[in-house]
Amino acid sequence: MVIYEAQAQFKPQGLVGISDKQIDEHWKLYEGYCKQSNMLKSELKAMREGGEGGSLLYADRRRRLAFEMCGMLVHDYYFANLKAGVARDVAKEFTALVAEKYGSFEAWLADFKACGATRGVGHAICYFDPMTGDINNHFIELHNDGHMPGFACLLSMDVWEHAFLLDYLPSERAKYIDMFIENVNWEVVEQRTQDAKAKKASLRF
Repeated sequence: MVIYEAQAQFKPQGLVGISDKQIDEHWKLYEGYCKQSNMLKSELKAMREGGEGGSLLYADRRRRLAFEMCGMLVHDYYFANLKAGVARDVAKEFTALVAEKYGSFEAWLADFKACGATRGVGHAICYFDPMTGDINNHFIELHNDGHMPGFACLLSMDVWEHAFLLDYLPSERAKYIDMFIENVNWEVVEQRTQDAKAKKASLRF
């Protein structure tokens, strides 16, 4: 059975406007999603082997696995695309792609920020459709509700309050979003873009 782990090599430090303490607390939640995903996979395997694969309890645990595992996956993307001091000019293909769709990078960014400001908890994700070349910003609620099957994640922004509550008030989500953009690892976004255009797997780490 595949064992999932938090990708420690991508744990951000020294971000602008997002404290290390905030990252440390958020990271603990990420580790929890990994732990719960592994536990549920093991539990489901044991239930199948015990002839309980058709039970109501099995169905309930399978639904829970979707929440926990998607929570882990979006955090893989999220933490890997955060790093202080990476200039956007390295993301040439990404910039050209969003400018073609939205008219300019600034227009795409305004839409991405508006996506992140959607009322409710969730993640704002910029997706690329490798089949058509289309690109869109989507609001993903509750980790497992709203993902685009087959699309490649280019940029993931967590806007649950646990992502910023130590640094900003719940009413200050917009300030956190601005700081998130200040800390995007555009090298990672550019590599994801190149991979997606080449129809390669969208790398989370």
